[in-house]
Amino acid sequence: MTSRRDFLASASLAASGLVLSQLAGCAREASPPASPAAPVAGPAATPAAPGPMLGRAIPSTGEQLPVIGAGTSGSYEVAMDSPQYDALEEVVRIFFEGGGSVIDTSPNYSNAEEVVGALLAKGGWRDRCFLATKLAADSREALEAQWAESLRRLRTDRVELLAVHNMRNMAEALPFARELKEQGLVKYVGLTHYQASAHAAMLQAMQDERPDFIQINYSVASPAAASRLLPAARDQGVAVMINRAFEDGLLFGRVGGRPLPGWAAEAGIGSWSQMFLKFVISHPAVTVVIPATGKPDRQADQLLAGRGELLTQAQQDELIAMFS
Repeated sequence: MTSRRDFLASASLAASGLVLSQLAGCAREASPPASPAAPVAGPAATPAAPGPMLGRAIPSTGEQLPVIGAGTSGSYEVAMDSPQYDALEEVVRIFFEGGGSVIDTSPNYSNAEEVVGALLAKGGWRDRCFLATKLAADSREALEAQWAESLRRLRTDRVELLAVHNMRNMAEALPFARELKEQGLVKYVGLTHYQASAHAAMLQAMQDERPDFIQINYSVASPAAASRLLPAARDQGVAVMINRAFEDGLLFGRVGGRPLPGWAAEAGIGSWSQMFLKFVISHPAVTVVIPATGKPDRQADQLLAGRGELLTQAQQDELIAMFS
C-alpha cells in the first residue's frame, strides 16, 4: 500500500523534479507552474540561467555563501507528523541539491528549530548547511538556557551564525554570543531586525559593535535599506542577510496576473518570485536572501534567482517605481 509520505514524495517530485534537473544542468526551457501565491510570467519560453549559484563573500573571513538561502518563519512551523513536514523533506532536498546552504531559524519561530534539526539529521545535510539561529531572552540565565535548548532542538553542537534577534537585550546577548564564538561554538555573530523603523538603530549598532552579520528587510516595496544601511555595511565589511523579500507574501497579491516586465526573459527571469529575489541580490552589499517556503516547486523556482545576470540599476529603479 502506498503511504502518505510515498505519495507526497511522488507528487512533489513530479512538480519540482524538472526544475531541479534544470538547476543541475543550468538550462531551462519554460517557466515553472503558476500558483496563486507565486504567479509567473506565462507560457513564453525563458532563456537558460547560465552557470552555478552566485556566491558572495562574508567580508570578515572571505567565506563564500550562495546568494539564495532559506528562512523558516511560518513555513517550518509545522507538526512533525504532518503532510507539511513531509513536503519539507523534499523542499530541503531540492534546496541543498540545487546549491543552497544557508538556513536561518530562531527559537521564537514556534517549533521551527526542531523541524530544521530533524530534517538536517534525516537527510544528512548538516555538514552542507550554514546554520543560523538567534538569541532572544532578557537575562543571562535565560540566554544560556535558550542556547542550550536551541542546540538540542537543532541536533547540533555548533551553529555557523548566532544573531541577537531584533537587537533584543544587546547588553547581555551580544557579549554572550561573542563568548560562544571564542569557544568555537559559533563562527559568526550578528544582529537582526525586520522593520524599516529599526534601520537607524541598526546602523548605529553596526557602527558601535561591528558584528560579522546584520539581517534586515529589503524589497522592491521597501527599498529604504539601500539609502544608508546597505552602503554602510559594505563600507564597514559587514555581511548582510535579507529578510521579507516578498513582504510576507503581500507582493504576490499586488502583482496578481500582471505580466513580468518585457526585459524579464532576456534577464533569464521566469517568475515574480525570481524577480523579487533577483532585485535583492542585485545590491552589491547583500550577501544572502532568505525567502521561506514549504512548497517544493516554489523552492526550486526560488533557487533559479541565484543564477544568471544581476539587474541593472535602471531595472531596479523601474521595479521600485512599480511598487512604490
